[in-house]
Amino acid sequence: MSFFISDALAAAAPAAQSPGMEGMLFPLGILAFFYFLFLRPQSKRAKEKKQMIAAISKGVEVVTNGGILGKVADLDENFVKLEVSDNVFIQVQRQSIESMMPKGTYKAITKKVVINKA
Repeated sequence: MSFFISDALAAAAPAAQSPGMEGMLFPLGILAFFYFLFLRPQSKRAKEKKQMIAAISKGVEVVTNGGILGKVADLDENFVKLEVSDNVFIQVQRQSIESMMPKGTYKAITKKVVINKA
């Protein structure tokens, strides 16, 4: 004899059944939700960045992951040589380039720096 569950209720409980297809809908819905919310946009951004890095050419103005603005002076398979000021060059990996800037951004920024120094 149990003190917490009456014997009549325990005896009347139906046999356990497998959930079937209805039991699979909720987990599949959660998986679809995470795919469309996280995985698909991330792979789309990675594909766009790969295309952008492949399209880099000499003379293009870019910004690195560290926020350095520069003009591409030279490039090879793995590295890009950026001109960050007059006759000042740095070499960065292609993968560290975050975005391409509109033409003239580098020139406008360097003019502002020269005007502020004078």
